Amino acid sequence: MSRQLGQGGPRRRDRGQLVLVAALALSLVLVSLGVAYLQLGYDSDIDRPDQQPAQQLERVLDRAVHNASAGISADYSWADRDSAVRAATDKLDETMKRLETSRLRDGHVYSITRNETRAIAWRSANCPSGPDRQFGSCDSEDGVVVQERHGQTHVLAVAFDFVITTPDAELSVTLTIER
Repeated sequence: MSRQLGQGGPRRRDRGQLVLVAALALSLVLVSLGVAYLQLGYDSDIDRPDQQPAQQLERVLDRAVHNASAGISADYSWADRDSAVRAATDKLDETMKRLETSRLRDGHVYSITRNETRAIAWRSANCPSGPDRQFGSCDSEDGVVVQERHGQTHVLAVAFDFVITTPDAELSVTLTIER
């Protein structure tokens, strides 16, 4: 009784079963990876109760002020500070408009404005005057505080008012983002 290899004997069947089991295991792994990947994009984990909308908005505005003020000192002299403020506010306005419509589908409305009164108060409290100061004078316009440093315009801070309206509540916040 001799068997010839390759005619469907026990080894060929065992190999076929092994390939089938391996394919099944691989498909289970791929399905698991697909489910895990889809969970990474799930929106509800972003709206955790411990993350307050005001804090989220403050982080976005902080990044926006940083981006809007980057390069201002290299591009604008102190004599051109009005143009520097306009350039910074133009960039900020783009972000503010995007934020105001970003969560409308969830019933969240953001109303964001710059606060000149708060900027003047911040300037008075944080820009020293007199002969011992290290840099030049400060000025504020449209909620943006700038200072003269070596003949260039530097953005120091931007003051904001924002109102967050959600289906459950309304929150008003005034804050100053320092650069």
